[in-house]
Amino acid sequence: MTRPDSFRIAAVQAAPVFLDLGATVEKACDLIRQAAHGGAHLVAFPEAFISGYPVWVWFIPPGKTHPLRELYTRLHRSAISIPGPEIDRLRAVAAEAGVAVVVGVNERNSEASDSTLYNTLVYIGADGQLLGRHRKFVPTAGERLVWGQGDGSDLEVYSLPFARVGGLLCWENYMPLARYTLTAWGEEVHIAPTWDRGEPWISSMRHIAKEGRSFVVGVCQAFHIDDVPDELAFKADYLGAMDGWINPGLSVIVDPDGKIVAGPLEGEEGILYADVRAEQLIGPRWQLDSAGHYARPDVFELRFHRRPAPVIQVIDGGEDDERPPREEGTAG
Repeated sequence: MTRPDSFRIAAVQAAPVFLDLGATVEKACDLIRQAAHGGAHLVAFPEAFISGYPVWVWFIPPGKTHPLRELYTRLHRSAISIPGPEIDRLRAVAAEAGVAVVVGVNERNSEASDSTLYNTLVYIGADGQLLGRHRKFVPTAGERLVWGQGDGSDLEVYSLPFARVGGLLCWENYMPLARYTLTAWGEEVHIAPTWDRGEPWISSMRHIAKEGRSFVVGVCQAFHIDDVPDELAFKADYLGAMDGWINPGLSVIVDPDGKIVAGPLEGEEGILYADVRAEQLIGPRWQLDSAGHYARPDVFELRFHRRPAPVIQVIDGGEDDERPPREEGTAG
């Protein structure tokens, strides 16, 4: 397949309709259409955009069980399963608009208890195909009160018609071996959805771009105190001293030389665009190709374990299994 001579990346800096699943999915669909109208081939959304980053983990002490339970229940209610109807809605709009979409979501562990949440990055092709997902390896600090840990089974780089695209969530980008794994798989556009902002995050985006010789999309929410519904007791009890932007965003797009080509966008919702020429994905690697001529596999070795780690493994049909078949409606 012949690549196009150029393509356009869009970074959507926006807030969800906080903890409202239906309204947030519809807002995402509108933003996908808007980015497509702006000429985008690839649209990236912030971390946990559907349906909200658990901002309270940085304000409520971990021993305050009751408010934390209440907010977790609300977050769980606004989370999604993959596959599921919300993903189907996003897929349909991506296909309608003809753009690839990368979006951060709160995902239920539907394969097990359906009660734990993951911070997940979802990839959808321009034909509406669900390409895959990645569950964040390590939630950071207070985030561990909300999200479980992903495994290595879902980290991937996807070959799209215009480039090879991968990504890591927020401070996963400070995991050098995770970054290098994506680089070694040929990543050319790196999506970095985040809640972080400012320095040193922007400098990190520039470093990652130059190190991997890839375009890096650091995309964050612009989240205002008014985005938190007044009905949530957490707002009055813990955010009373806040005024204005809880997170100003500061999304950026960086080229393979480490130069910022769009943004930072501060204190407002909007969409950043960057045009990529095909030669920009190759030319800079003449000097530095971290997974090519600059690699030394004879000296340094990286082993990646892709096997999944399910909570339960069911083994059926063995001759030694003398248990009677489980009857419909029985427990155990």
